[in-house]
Amino acid sequence: MRLVVTGREGQVARSLGERAHAHPDVEIVFLGRPELDLEKPETIAPALAITRPDLVVSAAAYTAVDQAEDEPELAFAVNGAGAGHVAEAAARLGAPVVHLSTDYVFDGSGEGAYTEDDEPAPRSVYGASKLAGEHAVAKANPRHLILRTAWVYSPFGRNFVKTMLKLAADRDEISVVADQWGNPTSALDVADAILHLAATLHGNKGFASFGVYHLAGTGETSWSGFARHILDTSQAFGGPHARIRDVATVEYPTKARRPANSRLAMAKFAAAFGWMAPDWPESTKEVVRRLLIGETRQTLTA
Repeated sequence: MRLVVTGREGQVARSLGERAHAHPDVEIVFLGRPELDLEKPETIAPALAITRPDLVVSAAAYTAVDQAEDEPELAFAVNGAGAGHVAEAAARLGAPVVHLSTDYVFDGSGEGAYTEDDEPAPRSVYGASKLAGEHAVAKANPRHLILRTAWVYSPFGRNFVKTMLKLAADRDEISVVADQWGNPTSALDVADAILHLAATLHGNKGFASFGVYHLAGTGETSWSGFARHILDTSQAFGGPHARIRDVATVEYPTKARRPANSRLAMAKFAAAFGWMAPDWPESTKEVVRRLLIGETRQTLTA
């Protein structure tokens, strides 16, 4: 089975490269710039056609949340139109598409965990561009699995876990927002889920439960609660530690508005694929351990 992944350096792409070693029946091909450039639609179909995919994982995206407020055209070109072109090219090749989306499609005003039936209402350009991508993917390829995830971290790239460890090495106290809630999600777990669903699709040619799914870490916390767990875990491993001071969102203004409630309900994915992410504290512990001992395996080539 050949999985073709758009993007090479993102957290999920690099996690797929690592986790695929446990699946000898899976071949992964990574496509990125300049061969495949979401800003240049003319590159997408030819690049995918050469690879002959059984499944396309649409992971490449514009992810600069605050910068998107100043670059809406670029954000929509990549996350909206670009995602649609990937899905269309996959459909022409007879391949399903797995597209990664975000909790930021919701405004955060809901009381409980959002389900796939809840109406999106993004508050930021980034969230709106990702929602546009969802619509474009669904229109272009009926065999789509749109996976909304949240608060992604990993041993790779830039993310909240790495930021907290770096700050704790230089400070005694770190101020972290305490009134935004969500599901911390390891990109390694997302990769495991994608490989699991790929096997499901490969073994069930009549699979018909395509659509939108939520895929995030099990359990919920605030950003400050997440930070405390990261640094308490770090301290247990002999790494840096700092006090966490709870602050309100209004005390930490950002250009893009974040949802106060990013919690996602994952029951639909579990029912369809028989897979649930581990509890977020356990997944976080493993990533912190790896970062502290320098165990970040290089599994991708440029």
